[in-house]
Amino acid sequence: MAGPGNIFTISPGVSFVDALAEGVLAEHGATPLGLSGVTILLPTRRAVRSLREAFLRRSAAPMLLPAMRAIGDVDEDELALGEDDAAGAAALDCPPAIGDLERQLLLAQLIRQWEAGRAGARSNQGQAVRLAGELARLIDQVQTARLDFAGLETLVEGDLAEHWQQTLRFLQIVTEAWPSLLASRHGIDPAERRNRMLGALTAHWQESPPEGPVIAAGSTGSVPATADLLAVVAGLPRGVVILPGLDSGLDDDSWAALGETHPQFGMAQLLERLDVAREDVLAWGGEGDDARLALAREVMRPEATAHAWADLGHLDAAAASGGLSRIECDDSRAEAGVIALLMRETLEEPGRTAALVTPDRDLARRVRAELGRWDIAVDDSAGRPLAETMPGTFLRLSLDALQEDLAPVPLLSLLKHPLAAGGEQRAAVRARARQLERACLRGPRPGPGFAGLRRALGKHKDLRDWLKPLEEAATPLLRRLRRKRPVALADLVRDHLAFAEWLASDDTLWQGEAGSAAAALFEQMLAAAEGLQPIAAAEYPALLEALLARAVVRPRAGVHPRLAIWGPLEARLQHADRIILGGLVEASWPGEVAADPWLSRPMRRAFGLPLPERAVGLAAHDFAQLFCAPEVVLTHAKKSEGTPTVPSRWLVRLDTVIEGAGGAEHLRQPIWMQWHSALDAPEGPPRPLPPPEPRPPVAARPRVLSVTRIERWMRDPYDIFARHILGLHPLDPIDAALGPAQFGQYIHHALHEFVSEVSGPLPTDAAERLLEIGRRAMAEAEVYPGLWAFLWPRFERIADWFLAREGERRAAGLISHTEIKGHLELAAVAPFTVSAIADRIDIDTAGAAHIIDYKTGGVPSETEVVAGFAPQLPLEAAIALAGGFPGLSVGGLGPLSYWRLGSGGDAGEIRNLKSEASELAAEALAGLAELVAAFDRADTPYVARPTPAAAPRYSDYEHLARIGEWSAVEREAWP
Repeated sequence: MAGPGNIFTISPGVSFVDALAEGVLAEHGATPLGLSGVTILLPTRRAVRSLREAFLRRSAAPMLLPAMRAIGDVDEDELALGEDDAAGAAALDCPPAIGDLERQLLLAQLIRQWEAGRAGARSNQGQAVRLAGELARLIDQVQTARLDFAGLETLVEGDLAEHWQQTLRFLQIVTEAWPSLLASRHGIDPAERRNRMLGALTAHWQESPPEGPVIAAGSTGSVPATADLLAVVAGLPRGVVILPGLDSGLDDDSWAALGETHPQFGMAQLLERLDVAREDVLAWGGEGDDARLALAREVMRPEATAHAWADLGHLDAAAASGGLSRIECDDSRAEAGVIALLMRETLEEPGRTAALVTPDRDLARRVRAELGRWDIAVDDSAGRPLAETMPGTFLRLSLDALQEDLAPVPLLSLLKHPLAAGGEQRAAVRARARQLERACLRGPRPGPGFAGLRRALGKHKDLRDWLKPLEEAATPLLRRLRRKRPVALADLVRDHLAFAEWLASDDTLWQGEAGSAAAALFEQMLAAAEGLQPIAAAEYPALLEALLARAVVRPRAGVHPRLAIWGPLEARLQHADRIILGGLVEASWPGEVAADPWLSRPMRRAFGLPLPERAVGLAAHDFAQLFCAPEVVLTHAKKSEGTPTVPSRWLVRLDTVIEGAGGAEHLRQPIWMQWHSALDAPEGPPRPLPPPEPRPPVAARPRVLSVTRIERWMRDPYDIFARHILGLHPLDPIDAALGPAQFGQYIHHALHEFVSEVSGPLPTDAAERLLEIGRRAMAEAEVYPGLWAFLWPRFERIADWFLAREGERRAAGLISHTEIKGHLELAAVAPFTVSAIADRIDIDTAGAAHIIDYKTGGVPSETEVVAGFAPQLPLEAAIALAGGFPGLSVGGLGPLSYWRLGSGGDAGEIRNLKSEASELAAEALAGLAELVAAFDRADTPYVARPTPAAAPRYSDYEHLARIGEWSAVEREAWP
């Protein structure tokens, strides 16, 4: 390149790698070997790949490419230093960098040791690992800035709050304990090793300048060691430094007023380090869009010179807005949908590319999902957390199921996982898991561990046998997890891997990108664990969760070649025809300037670390670079998870500048929101469906129903249709809490057994016998500890109340019959039978039947009974009067009663119906005959909730009847 100097800049509006490749080819590519002597230094390995692709796009004939090196990830092989010189020897003697995972585990160990000697809250292993990650970040910051942790000691001088005094005492971990531990493992921190390697290269080139051209391109010099290297390159005879996006047109007053949040702040610091005036920096390659550059300059103008916005006449708003769009979306889902639509539309033009750039990982995930609408897989440079992949979830579940004593939900999640096999076909394992679920995991939770499962399975011998291999494989890990004393992490990891690999049965667990990442993680854990102190076994799951969350999986193949999702760091020096800047809200882009957990602002300044606002300046530089691309779309959501958002400060500034320049109408693009809304919009207006009105053939309609089902028939005919005609029966919830059904069944059975076994006057040991009978009746409940702890105390209270009432009734000469079956046949189109199992019928000395219904839940009101919506007791009375209870001779009716047992705060209560029993029986029988006659007509439908005020409190078939869809009337309370 011609020019008086060797410091250049590539305009933000120009593709950096393409302009760099064109310039290098023009200067050195005259012959096939011309490029081979050129060395190009780039910030990242991704930038190296992009530049290599840019050269290949322009190569019409075979050629040797330049030597391209990433100075952010240097090693001795890439530096190519010789052993004969001092710099090369120093580099070769440099210890290896400690692995990230090993460093995090070691720091976590030091944190736990520090906590052990002090009173107060203790972190678990997972929390310590996360805290160690923050501590490692501080170490990297300090070493990147080439500071000495010994300088922290001077920060305690002065009037600091006690909180910061404690923090500095905690940081003795990195000032005292960490260096000695690191030395014992013969390693150094990654940032320190990078500093040493860059320093070695800097010294080498100072002593022995390379003969060929050296080009350092794309770096902002934010790392001091990198800035030193750039200074050496700038002084080489054939050295060239190319800066990314230096704003040569910014006025001098604004340049002098640059703050840390301005995108040019880093450029200004680097030029000062290079001792180069801004006007001496030359342009490399073509110029960008001058109008867009001018707009970006105004948007990023320092606050000190913002008064210049009073006169924006020099700004051509129409030209600056060409290719620039701003889309305001209703919420995060709409923003992801619009971005996916923009990326999909890009593919309509052959060869055209698009990239979403955002720091919002949730938005990136949503966009990937939205692109799945068109079966498009996209490369997300940040990857996916290993914890969210199939191997990651399987490894976590294989531990959680055992850690939680085989609780139903984690156990079924593990057994139904696609990787679970256990030596069988995977489909067979899932079928067995469904059998196990129906046999003992629906309803109340079984007892803990495999022993609890075996007791709950009862007679299911085939399932008990099927569980034996699983128990044998899990036992070593279970024993390890249940140990009270600390356990070696390596032993926990090996047992965990042995169980997971047995359950997966083959190498499927370690296949694919996610499997490889999981294998690498556990390999690193085993390597790092050898030097760690034992940990509490109960904390291993939290540790694994933290490590799975930090590991990421990046796709290697199967992604679309023309679409990408980049983070702002990865987007540096990249190029796409359409750039979409998404998630432009405060606290996302730019990120929130959070308080440093280790050092206050004055402490950071005194120590020499950059203030947190420096990160805003770097983010602003990324934004400004991308903003100047030929086609840019800016998006943000007005709400996120229902919470209003604040647009990014750069969007607010853009709106202000564009409006001041009179070009606001050129920027907005509402058509994309309209198109996105149209994607899922139904054709024509919505057509609500009417309530279901099934009319099955009369021959298919039930001819036998119990008195309790008659009540449901009155209140919700659709329930009868679904259960008795379609044959649909609800399943209990998994790991269900105690419900009224279980409680009532146990109480009914216990009271029936007592009345049947103990006749005549109550014996003196009646209470003991009732409790013993109750324990036998509830033996099944003992398998479920939670159910037993809830049920037994209630039964004891009910037993005392019941015996008091029972003594009174037996003294009055009443003879009791419990759980007595009966039926009554009605004449209809075809015979219809109503059946009943009466909880209790007492016959008094006059032969009258006192019919009793035990209730452990709600009791119907007198009004409901009279209206016919609670016909159970009246219909049982009608059956009794008709002689429908075999062996029971009834000479009349006594009161009809509800015995309310154990509900609310009372142990029991008797509620007698006030209406005449015989009249209620006759009315109930007549009402039933009318009901049967009505449903014996083929045109009578089984509708849901015909009388909303009398609708049942719950229904197992409400979702099938679509009640929430068509019902606009809230259920009224029955008087």
